[in-house]
Amino acid sequence: MSLGTLLDTPLLGDPLSRWLIAVGVVIVAYTLLRTARGLVRRRLRLIAERTAFAFDDVVTDVLGATHTISFLAAAVYAGSLVLTLEAQVRSAVSHAVVVVLLIQGALWANRALKTVLERYRKDETLGSSRRTGLAAIGFVGRLALFAMVLLLALENLGVHVTTLLAGLGISSLAVALALQNILGDLFASLSIVFDKPFEIGDFIIVDAHMGAVEHVGLRTTRIRSLSGEQLVFSNNDLIKSRIRNYKRMAERRVVFSLGVTYATSRELVARIPSMLRAIVEAQPKVRFDRSHFKEFGPSSLNFEIVYWVLEADYNLYMDIQQTINLAIMETFEDHGIDFAFPTQTVFLEGGERPPLLPPRSRSEWAAETGPEGASADG
Repeated sequence: MSLGTLLDTPLLGDPLSRWLIAVGVVIVAYTLLRTARGLVRRRLRLIAERTAFAFDDVVTDVLGATHTISFLAAAVYAGSLVLTLEAQVRSAVSHAVVVVLLIQGALWANRALKTVLERYRKDETLGSSRRTGLAAIGFVGRLALFAMVLLLALENLGVHVTTLLAGLGISSLAVALALQNILGDLFASLSIVFDKPFEIGDFIIVDAHMGAVEHVGLRTTRIRSLSGEQLVFSNNDLIKSRIRNYKRMAERRVVFSLGVTYATSRELVARIPSMLRAIVEAQPKVRFDRSHFKEFGPSSLNFEIVYWVLEADYNLYMDIQQTINLAIMETFEDHGIDFAFPTQTVFLEGGERPPLLPPRSRSEWAAETGPEGASADG
């Protein structure tokens, strides 16, 4: 058999020579696509090194996410154009290539999203809450991206997406009801990120629990308590709670009381508020508010003192309060003023009790009271 005869041998409706041409087209197209990608990436990398723009860096990373199967699918499609294929076969090839290219587009978009978010996350001036927000945005963005690619791929394969979505609507409702806690935590995390009731590093109190925020995730928030253990809160439960954020406190208001004995003279009682004011105003980083003789207590004369610490630091507040307490003790000792403590004094009224009468019989009682008393008694 001659070469010409062999090349004219029909194979699946086309001569062998045309199949060889198609294979050659596939090889050339595949080689050109890979070469072009390499040249473009190298060129963009050189440009990126000389410029501060982020766009060329993103394009370089996106091109790096191009899969070999995508080049092969495009090359096979180019080779199939040389052949005389049946309509069904050509349609199947076209659908397959479109699906591959859709997946490749999803990979490109995913890499672009990841690269952009990573660049923002490396920014040292970016707050901790915004970093958590970037993670949430990345999760939601990828979910929406792959859902859209899946719908486009199904539409390309001939599936009626509208009917499918209508059917999935009821199913998604059931799934949403089953996953409502997880979805609630997810949206709660977004609420924490954008509303920012607290950030990582803030010291907060939630109900009876307190600690520093360590991590804000998509489902839970972790807090390091003062005693060292880690507290894990559901995001949905957390935003429903009353949260006190001490990190954002600029000043600390302090209210404390003390009591002196009732034996303290009226003159000293009148002077005590001014003594307390002088003690408080002598402290640094303090703004005095008021000092008053507040009330007559069950066992003490009570005074109330209010002042502001000009910084939010808790240790500073405790140091100042300790100094004030010691100064009050010293001042009261110098003036002979005694602190009160819970006491009770019982006063007994004295007096003579009437003598007890000896017991009397019925006859003696009748003799004293007369016939009327006797008859009454009888």
